[in-house]
Amino acid sequence: MPFLLRAAIVGGGAYAVGKRVQGGRDQNAAQDQQINDLQQQQQAQAAPAPAAAAPVSAEDGMAKLTQLKALLDQGVLTQAEFDMQKSKILATM
Repeated sequence: MPFLLRAAIVGGGAYAVGKRVQGGRDQNAAQDQQINDLQQQQQAQAAPAPAAAAPVSAEDGMAKLTQLKALLDQGVLTQAEFDMQKSKILATM
């Protein structure tokens, strides 16, 4: 009987220590996750905003539109690609 009692006490103690160690690991993992989340938020806030397109003069805009039309006529651009680029150029003029 004393042997079984001693084994139960040792086993129970080992179980309690194991639970405490696991709890510490879980807490560390949660803290690591919070740190990672905060770092990602800081990086997102620190990211510079994309620069606005510089205004294009009318002459430059017309030259670009002429080049685009030539690319469309040569079959390099599709009509949809041409229209998209054309609208971007016109928006900056």
